[in-house]
Amino acid sequence: MLRKLPFEAEAVLCDGCDLMRLEIENPFGTEPCPADIVWFESILSKAGGVRASLPVTFPSDGEWLVRVMAPEGQFVFGMYRRHMRTIGYLGQIDKLYGVPATTRNWNTIIAILRILKGQMNTR
Repeated sequence: MLRKLPFEAEAVLCDGCDLMRLEIENPFGTEPCPADIVWFESILSKAGGVRASLPVTFPSDGEWLVRVMAPEGQFVFGMYRRHMRTIGYLGQIDKLYGVPATTRNWNTIIAILRILKGQMNTR
């Protein structure tokens, strides 16, 4: 599939079992997410070392739009505020860890987990 794209791209993959383990560990705790905040998980192309002490906020001064909270192997957890500039700051996670990453809203990860669990139950 990557060869058919007219531009250079990298696929970021992870094991479904790792996602299920993370759900059990519940990285965001039991409190509901505030209305103006979105939890996210970035999946790194490989486990990378953070080049700064955590948490890291973007922008680094003023009100933060993205807050990177914690890594777990090839996964990175954080939160962001809904704002037009947020997408640009989410792109900084690649630079922070030194490897390509893909970022998804935690609700998307939960939806993927439901699909994975459904497939496991039909086997």
